Amino acid sequence: MNIGKGSRSDDLVIGGVPRADLLPPEVRARRKALALRRSLLLGVVGVAAVVALGVAGSFAYDLQANAALAMEQTRTTDLLKQQAKYSDVRAMKEDIKLLQAAQEVGASTEIQWKAYLDKVQATLPGGVLVQTVQIDSASPMAPFLQGTTPFEGPRVATITFTATTDSFPSTSQWLTALEGLPGYVDATPNSVSRDDGSGTYTVSITMHVNADVYDGRFATKKGK
Repeated sequence: MNIGKGSRSDDLVIGGVPRADLLPPEVRARRKALALRRSLLLGVVGVAAVVALGVAGSFAYDLQANAALAMEQTRTTDLLKQQAKYSDVRAMKEDIKLLQAAQEVGASTEIQWKAYLDKVQATLPGGVLVQTVQIDSASPMAPFLQGTTPFEGPRVATITFTATTDSFPSTSQWLTALEGLPGYVDATPNSVSRDDGSGTYTVSITMHVNADVYDGRFATKKGK
């Protein structure tokens, strides 16, 4: 029994187990210090283990990433070797594309004039024949000269033709018939003359047409 003022050991316990703590306080303090050191040592070992696991994981991930990179590099090298075998084919395809583009540009202003002039002839009344035709059209290298007034529509070609007839021509009917031609923009009569010897009439008309008359046989189809 420890005796000391203010200590609960002064209380009288009846029927209790007799105990006596004879260890010096220095021994108990040393034991507590040892226990604390063990806890700290275990903590340090645990942290070291976690760090070691993290380093090992990073190293394993790095090895895996390097292996994957090496595989992809090998695969890329193999693909490049295979592509080199078909370099001539790819060069030919590029040449074909270039040729197709050149055809499309070169023929972009192409007009089938024979077929179109046949349509012009078909609009004229019976007995009226087209005698001369003068054509001025756009080219792939230069745009066509447009009208100078807002009332003149966009055009890509000018057709000036003369037609002859044995009777006095109805110019207004001819102009009305020309309006039904594809690509028609406008038409203007230039002159009407009569040959006193033969009695025939000659009419000169200037007509403008727009891009609807282009043939477009090499144009790229939509959706391709």
